[in-house]
Amino acid sequence: MASSIFCDGVRRRDFIKVGALGGLGLHLASYLRAAEAGQVAPAKGKSAIYIYLQGGPAHLDMFDMKPEAPAEIRGEFKPIKTNVSGIEICEHLPKLAQCADKYTILRGVSHTLGAHNLGTDYLNTGNRPTPALDYPSYGAVISREMPAAKELPAAVAIPNTNQRPGYLGVQYAPLETTASPVLGKPFAVRGISLAKGLTISEMEHRHHLLADLDTAFKGYEHSSDVLHGLDEFDRQAYDIISSPVARKAFDTSLEPTAVAEKFGAHTFGQSCLLATRLVEAGVRFVTVTYGGWDTHGQNFKALKEKRLPELDDGLSALLTNLSQRGLLDSTSVFVTGEFGRTPKINGNAGRDHWPQAMFALLAGGGMKSGRVIGASDEKAMKPKDHPISPDDVAASFYHSLGIDYTKEYQTPTGRPVMIVRNGSLVEELFS
Repeated sequence: MASSIFCDGVRRRDFIKVGALGGLGLHLASYLRAAEAGQVAPAKGKSAIYIYLQGGPAHLDMFDMKPEAPAEIRGEFKPIKTNVSGIEICEHLPKLAQCADKYTILRGVSHTLGAHNLGTDYLNTGNRPTPALDYPSYGAVISREMPAAKELPAAVAIPNTNQRPGYLGVQYAPLETTASPVLGKPFAVRGISLAKGLTISEMEHRHHLLADLDTAFKGYEHSSDVLHGLDEFDRQAYDIISSPVARKAFDTSLEPTAVAEKFGAHTFGQSCLLATRLVEAGVRFVTVTYGGWDTHGQNFKALKEKRLPELDDGLSALLTNLSQRGLLDSTSVFVTGEFGRTPKINGNAGRDHWPQAMFALLAGGGMKSGRVIGASDEKAMKPKDHPISPDDVAASFYHSLGIDYTKEYQTPTGRPVMIVRNGSLVEELFS
């Protein structure tokens, strides 16, 4: 299934769909096999939610506003006060303004990679991309370090993701839902709800038939990275497909209407609701991808009419709901895009790519909240003093989950590589 193309012609990553078992109805096993091998205070985080604002959100029009800058820089939006003294954010984020005590804004996050694919790789791994090595994304590392119960996937992507297992191998790829929930309607991931009334006993019979198919792969196990872990995917798929726990966790229609409506009647908000249910059930890592932030033209119209209101609904409800369920301290939340956007507004009322300054939001996992860390200069062009690198944010994110970001893994060629090669903690998050 093709996906949208960004301004630079880069197509969002398509994942191969292996259909070998489609005729047997084991869609989840087929999907799991399809994932591409593209291949220090005590932490409180037991799971994580990563919200990726794909396309590059405009930092000046959201969480790093410059109301005193010239009009061609400050733009059309005005800042509003939040429920934390001294912190202001965009007027079109009123719900997030009223729960600013639940997250921390990192300003002055900075790097130099202004292409979508490179910025995406950097912000999804915490390591500056290099042709020599395909680094594992957050979900792959967390899946390895914090395995989930057998009836649940360790990592889930809603609806899809740029998170890749990298050199760790395909067995650490996430389960993609390939669709987003709709308010008030049952949500079924392929394989979680059995199609056409298929019973568990019938599923068990079909599962046994897979043993016969496995013989087709004999002799190839040592020659293909993609084949590595197929047995594990098969077992995981069967455990999930036969698990009432998983089917219940994915079904957002089980939420009370009053709760579900607070997330908004749009796919982003309902995806945030699903993420909340999944971490509550025991999934370790959930990615919610929300695109449409590549605003070279009509930036203010796009943000005002759709992007900011939907982000405001979904993210504020996610943080508040996690808190109400007693899950915020044990869930590390990370919100970012691949870069920021140009301080100067272009001739199409838009902003272009600008990696030199951007923002990130962090919450939960024992991290401090209700504060701003770092700063950009008076025009939000670059960090004011000390830049915060994506590597530093990644190190802090892992640390909130009790993962030693300096731990070394072995690549398939035997090369030792640290989880985050060049990052260090953003200490203000933990002190």
